[in-house]
Amino acid sequence: APIYIAEITTKNVRGRFTTILQLMVGWGASFMYVVGSFVHWRTLALLATIPGLLQVLLIFFIPESPRWLAKVGREKELEAALLCLRGDKADISDEAIEIKNHVESLKSSSRGGIVDIFQKKYVRPLLTVVGMMVLTNLGGINAFAYYSGAIFVSAGISSMVGLITLAATQTVVGILGTTIIDKLGRRPLLLVSSAGLCFSSFLTGVSFFLKDFNWWDQGSPILAFIGLLMYMGSYALGGGLPWLLVSELFPINVKGSAGSICNFMGNSTGWVVGYYFNLLTEWSSAGIFFTFSAFCCANFILIATMVPETKGRTLEEIQASITPSSD
Repeated sequence: APIYIAEITTKNVRGRFTTILQLMVGWGASFMYVVGSFVHWRTLALLATIPGLLQVLLIFFIPESPRWLAKVGREKELEAALLCLRGDKADISDEAIEIKNHVESLKSSSRGGIVDIFQKKYVRPLLTVVGMMVLTNLGGINAFAYYSGAIFVSAGISSMVGLITLAATQTVVGILGTTIIDKLGRRPLLLVSSAGLCFSSFLTGVSFFLKDFNWWDQGSPILAFIGLLMYMGSYALGGGLPWLLVSELFPINVKGSAGSICNFMGNSTGWVVGYYFNLLTEWSSAGIFFTFSAFCCANFILIATMVPETKGRTLEEIQASITPSSD
C-alpha cells in the first residue's frame, strides 16, 4: 500500500498521503484496542474480518499505478490513470513523458526478474531500508503492540485505562506526523521517532528494574505508563516511513523485489520478537526493554548515517540521484 500510494501521488503531498496510511492503521489498531477491552477475543477476531471484506470490494475501484502501466507498455492506460488521479482537466503531459522516459532508461540496464535488485547500484539503498525495518522490529514494536495490555497490568496499571489512553496518543501523534512530513522531511521525523523509541524503551526498562527490586513502588508504574505511551507515539510519528523510502528509493523495475525482501526480513524479525517476548520477560523484564532500546539506538545511527532526504522531488529525480545509471 505505501508503494502504491507513493506511485500515484505528486511530490508535494507524497509523504503526507503515505503517513495518512500509517495514521489509518493506528486508528484501526486503537479502535480494536478499545473494543477489545469490552468484548471476548473471538468476537474481536470476527469483527476484524469486516474491514478486510470492505477492502476487497473497494480495491476494484482504484486506478492502476501509472508507473507500472508504463513498465508494461500500456501507454494509453497510463495517461487515463493519470487523468483519473489528477483530474480530467489536468495537464499530465510532462508527468507522463517523465515517467515514460525513466522507464525506457531502465530497460537497457534491467536483466529481468528479481536478480535486478542485486546490482551494485542498489546495494546501499537495499541495506539501508532492510536495516531500518529489521532494527525497528528488533526494537520491540510487535512486543509493545501485541502485549500492551499485559505490560500495563504487569506494571500495576489498569489495562483499559492504559489502552484507551494509548489509542488517543497514537491518534494525536499520527495527525501531527501527517501535517509536518512534507514540510520537515523524512530524515528529521525518522531521527525523532527512533530517538523516542530508544528513550521510551529504556524508560520502560527502568520501571521494571525498579519494580523487580521493590524500589519506588509508587513511581515505577508511572514510568512504565509514560514509556509505553511515548513508544507507541514515537512509532506513530515515523514507524511507517521506511516503507515510504522503499517506494521512493527504488525504480519500478526493482521496487517489487525490494518490497518483498523488506517485507520478508521485517516480518521475520517481528515474528521472532512477538513469539519469544513472553519467554524473554521471564528471563528479565527489565533486560528485554533495555535490549529493545539498544536496537533502537542502532537504528538511530543507521538513519543518521545512511538515509538520504527525499522530500520535494519526484520519484524519478530521487532514483536518478541515488542509483545513477553509470554505477
